[in-house]
Amino acid sequence: MTYDDIRKSFLNYFESKGHKIVPSASLIPNDPTLLFTVAGMVPWKGILQGTEPAFAPRVADVQKCIRAGGKHNDLEDVGFDGRHHTFFEMLGNWSFGDYFKEGAIEMSWELLTRVFGLDPNRIVVTTHYSDEEATAIWKKITGKDAIRLGDKDNWWSAGETGPCGPCTEMHYDMGDDLPGGMPGSADEDGGRWVEIWNDVFMQYDRDANGNLTPLPKQNVDTGAGLERFASIMQGVTDNYDTDLFVNLKRAVSDVTGVTETPENIASFKVITDHLRSVGFAIADGVIPSNTDRGYVIRRILRRAMRHGQILGHKGALLSKLYPALITEMGAAYPELAREEKRVVEILQNEENSFADMLQNGMKLLESELPKLNNGILPGDVAFKLFDTYGFPLDLTQMILRDKNIDVDVAGFEKAMTEQKERSRANTKGTRIFWESQTDLADTDDTAKYAPMDMESHVLSILRNGEFVQTAGAGDEVEVALDKTVFYGTQGGQVGDSGELKRDNETVMNITEAARVDNIVIHKGVLTSDLSVGDTVAPVINASIRQQTARAHTATHLLQAALRSVLNEDVEQRGSKVSPDSVRFDFRFGRAMTAEEKQAVEDLINKWIAADMPVEHDEMSMEAAVKKGAMALFGEKYGDTVKVITAGDVSCELCGGTHVYHTGEIIKARINKEKSISSGIRRITMSVGTLAE
Repeated sequence: MTYDDIRKSFLNYFESKGHKIVPSASLIPNDPTLLFTVAGMVPWKGILQGTEPAFAPRVADVQKCIRAGGKHNDLEDVGFDGRHHTFFEMLGNWSFGDYFKEGAIEMSWELLTRVFGLDPNRIVVTTHYSDEEATAIWKKITGKDAIRLGDKDNWWSAGETGPCGPCTEMHYDMGDDLPGGMPGSADEDGGRWVEIWNDVFMQYDRDANGNLTPLPKQNVDTGAGLERFASIMQGVTDNYDTDLFVNLKRAVSDVTGVTETPENIASFKVITDHLRSVGFAIADGVIPSNTDRGYVIRRILRRAMRHGQILGHKGALLSKLYPALITEMGAAYPELAREEKRVVEILQNEENSFADMLQNGMKLLESELPKLNNGILPGDVAFKLFDTYGFPLDLTQMILRDKNIDVDVAGFEKAMTEQKERSRANTKGTRIFWESQTDLADTDDTAKYAPMDMESHVLSILRNGEFVQTAGAGDEVEVALDKTVFYGTQGGQVGDSGELKRDNETVMNITEAARVDNIVIHKGVLTSDLSVGDTVAPVINASIRQQTARAHTATHLLQAALRSVLNEDVEQRGSKVSPDSVRFDFRFGRAMTAEEKQAVEDLINKWIAADMPVEHDEMSMEAAVKKGAMALFGEKYGDTVKVITAGDVSCELCGGTHVYHTGEIIKARINKEKSISSGIRRITMSVGTLAE
């Protein structure tokens, strides 16, 4: 059975058992404690913990997941065995207060042995030692005696307190030619017995003293990894030998011109796995960056690119492989094809940036290698590779592994801590430096922040707290131009990122555009020499700009919807508009009800669907007041102001970037509403593809 066959058979079976079939949720979770959706239960966390109502008593899905950041991290193991993945699919069926242990066990067994036809004699089951009920059910249904294990193997909990309960697992015998003992034995990790299914029974609430109280509603949470399932169904012991990965590896061979061999198989595994993580994440709205989930995706992308170079490939890789991903998985996940143009554009930008970064970073690394006496790269050198050239630590380690050279990780972490302390101390000092440049106060940033072609001249370069005439490749600098299309952080909106180009070649990778008074500061790392007076072209990252504009206009709609649903007294008290989220603070004396939050979200999406025109006008402050434009609390405005008007529902003074029709926003979703101080509430919201 192929991956498509397994997905369809699984969902068809549970549909026949009365389950509502739902599509996979986004990889961007509605959970601030997680970078990614790391398990099938994440989208249902609120229902399972009783904080949200269930929309159906029985549900089944195939959930896309990523484990590559924070405590959920399988990245380092990918490529070196046949089971680890950063991206994987989780088959799951869920009961929200409906069937419980007997129903779950009966359906699990029927699906495994009758629908998928697995040999019952090659399956063993485990239960928690306290779970007499599940143990007896297995004996009744199968005649099998379960292996009874402790909390480590067969107990689930949401944390130290809260919902918890026993679980039962099904393990499959991959063959006596493989090493490894039965589940629970000392050598269970040998590979012979593979866990293929887990049924979690949420039946207790645990208090701070460890006391267990039966829950009023008992839920079932089940999960089975599709990749592992496919290897069993296709009779292979390595997930990367299943049909989906065989086809993706063939695509890697076509793009690189290299044939898979035992010597290079690790690189083929890394590239195919990372293609899925990066492709799906960007399609879901993750933008590669230097922070949070964006950093994780950039790190995965660069790791794949490095393995492409190990294969001898130069140039674009994942952007060329993305169509193969659509071919293999597009039928199950239509967002891959729908977002193809945007994803490929982002991949190409990242690949070009990586090529420049690697070339310059390798020069530094090669110059340092002859200085090593003990086979260990100093931590400060590894940190410079990270800080200046964007080398994640694991990329440096991977490059050096073939040379039998280690990295002083403790020294790297020490340098990282020191840099963070310096950054905090220098923030104010950097502003003082730029405030001294009074002759730059009238620089031209009136290009309406459009991603247009523009020729600019370098006015000032700040490096290490000193204004210089020339800086070189690898230098971390701040640059002021006589005119720019970059939006510098202000008014709650984060600044643009992008590049400075000279003769169509990148001379600077800009990670952030900041603002000091009227001066837009371009912060980043040079890839070649740059001097005051040079002619350059400022080029923004258009994809990030577009998503930020969606988020900013959606923020205006959010304020209008709050005033409509709650009352006219709602006032904004701050915001942060970034490509992957909106944070909106407002004055209101109580928590919003679930009905109010839904009404606000529905109203915003109604306005988005209406595709109302969004007008961008400049006028005198007097004219803006007559028009009824709303001003931001505590903000200072000049004589001439910019007014953003969305249909007949919103009219605000705002200097940020915005869409031109509300339909460009695509969709909005309120994630959370909470108190941040007395009388002040905060809403976080996703927009665009992230809200889908």
